[in-house]
Amino acid sequence: MLTLRTLKSTKGAHKNIKRIGRGQGSGQGTQAGKGHKGQKARTGGGIRIGFEGGQMPLYRRLPKVGFSNAAFKTEYAVLNLEKLATKFDKEVVTRETLIDKGFLSGINKSMPIKILAKGEFNKPLNFKGIEKFSAKALELIKKAGGKVENA
Repeated sequence: MLTLRTLKSTKGAHKNIKRIGRGQGSGQGTQAGKGHKGQKARTGGGIRIGFEGGQMPLYRRLPKVGFSNAAFKTEYAVLNLEKLATKFDKEVVTRETLIDKGFLSGINKSMPIKILAKGEFNKPLNFKGIEKFSAKALELIKKAGGKVENA
């Protein structure tokens, strides 16, 4: 029977901490595992990451050229017409209907939407409030008798 007095941690769940600087009998006395003197043996001592003893560090020696627009890039929730055709049938396709039918979840719910033209598509769907379409997707939507309305 499990009672308070019989409770135990599972094997390996608890590891004794190394208590340094607690005298000779502890096995970590004298220099407490820090060796003899030097910067790393001092209180608050240590060197920052990337420090090379005063030599010009690698991150400063390497050239920094070019420009990256990655921080300002617009990411889209991408959907294919082929998959939309499986769950939609002569309806208006909006962000809300896409969320209801399970096409958008998590972070994709708030991202702008882009429709791509992968696979077969022949349903006359009306798209409302969708931010972006590929040229081929627009062509397939119009050929199927659908419409694209912005907001």
